[in-house]
Amino acid sequence: MNNSKLIKLVISLLIPIIIALLPADVFPFDITVVEQRVVAIFIFGALMWILEPIPIWTTSVGILLLMLLTTSKSMFKILDYSATDTSFGAAIPYKDIMATFADPVIMLFMGGFVLAIVASKYKLDAGIAKLILTPFGNRSEMVLLGFIVVTAVCSMFMSNTATAAMMLTILSPVLAQLPANGKGKIALALSIPIAANVGGIGTPIGTPPNALAIKYLNDPDDLNLGISFGEWMFYMVPLALVILFFTWFLLMKMFPFSQKRIEISITDTFTLETRDSKIVLITFLLTIFLWLTDKVTGVNANVVALIPFAVFAVTGIFTKEDLKKIDWDVLWLVAGGFALGVGLDKTGLAKHLVEAIPFHTWPTMLIIVGSGVLCLIMSTFMSNSATAALLIPILLAVGKGILPQLEPYGGISTLLVGLALSASFAMALPISTPPNALAYAKGFIQQKDMAIVGIIVGVVAIALAYVELMLIKGL
Repeated sequence: MNNSKLIKLVISLLIPIIIALLPADVFPFDITVVEQRVVAIFIFGALMWILEPIPIWTTSVGILLLMLLTTSKSMFKILDYSATDTSFGAAIPYKDIMATFADPVIMLFMGGFVLAIVASKYKLDAGIAKLILTPFGNRSEMVLLGFIVVTAVCSMFMSNTATAAMMLTILSPVLAQLPANGKGKIALALSIPIAANVGGIGTPIGTPPNALAIKYLNDPDDLNLGISFGEWMFYMVPLALVILFFTWFLLMKMFPFSQKRIEISITDTFTLETRDSKIVLITFLLTIFLWLTDKVTGVNANVVALIPFAVFAVTGIFTKEDLKKIDWDVLWLVAGGFALGVGLDKTGLAKHLVEAIPFHTWPTMLIIVGSGVLCLIMSTFMSNSATAALLIPILLAVGKGILPQLEPYGGISTLLVGLALSASFAMALPISTPPNALAYAKGFIQQKDMAIVGIIVGVVAIALAYVELMLIKGL
């Protein structure tokens, strides 16, 4: 570990320790021992996720362990000589903390990862790319639109990082055909990360912030709004399409092609010649169909996600080597965010925080749009998943405290969905998202070009998102 990371680590540990040891009367409201520990853990998570002295998924593991050791009933005898003192507060059952890694939304994501891994293994993703790209022809502007559409569609059901990596591989020979000093290369190279980020908003599994929002909005023991997979897509896919067409127009104006035609050749493609490939296609289509019709069939989208896992595992299509390819780091990261939410809710800390800050006196639009802008800015410099994991539980508590104020604007779903979408629209820097980093590494994009396009698309996207959410009065 270099000196810079060591300093960041010390800061990330020292500040939470100080907070945990402060006298209770320092806080602006009555706080119990458990609540104070949750505050310290929350600050620990925020600092570790922002400064990144260690990988962000490992921070989530640390959050889960710290909560188990300091807020759970299972550790009272070891840590708490005053376990019977009412000032200790409401402890969190250890099963509730551990259950965050087996949350139904985690299963939904896992099913999405399995689909993506198998699709890549059997070249179904390349087959989809070839199928969709072909109708766009070989006019340069239409090729650009084709790459935007294909990347966005794949990102709705695959990891946006995996999608960007695949599409950049397909794009490499295309870029080689273009003039060395042509601006069209920049347009094509930028189209991949932007389309991957925007396309992810189209489904609940497209990106972790979506899943985080859905988890809290659909919690049967809380809001229980029952937002289905199909409902999310019904509203979010059109929004994504509008943003993508704006991106296409912007890229063509800023980086016009000097070469009028481009030939695309995709050699790897999907075939139906084997039993396994037929099972892959049928299972893929069945899963998508059941996800889209979960309100009609009554089969929960989280349950549907286990169908491809089971089918592919039993038939030998998905092996133990494939199991290692699941993005476990993303699952751990999301679980850490859920654990923070459990801590805020079960201890009563969220309620106390909202009562201490007079949100009811603030303009409602400031709370709704301001939280989205804050999320956009934070996500520009840190992981969008980590940003959403930090902000969504807090805004959930705020939303519950001002429900009457939110009703004219679509209720609490406008607040949380707007936050989730804002996280995906942060794409101004190479560090903002993995797709940005992958595209920048290709060497065809200057940072200033990425920043200008990323800021313009991000601002337009967040404005369109809130206009839609206000018009439809939330999901």
